[in-house]
Amino acid sequence: MNDKIKINLQIADSYYPITINRDEEELMREAAKQVNIKLNAYREHYKSLEPEKLIAMVAYQFSQENLKLRQRNDTGPYTEKIEELTEMLEEYFKGE
Repeated sequence: MNDKIKINLQIADSYYPITINRDEEELMREAAKQVNIKLNAYREHYKSLEPEKLIAMVAYQFSQENLKLRQRNDTGPYTEKIEELTEMLEEYFKGE
């Protein structure tokens, strides 16, 4: 059985045929829905802007949210602190 399916997503008054893994369908449809929700909100607030500018604003907002999530999930500083504390404990126990 083929795990790929072809779906049509409507985003910003256009249809986009895409081929995806069957198990990604719900995610892809929800992503398109979220884009349209944000786009419609911008359309309501900025009625005089061209569609291209509205889409750019939506893309910017999603990019900003993505970057915030990446920063929140960055474990680097915690790992460094744990390593530092581990070294301090090792030094302490070697001294006794």
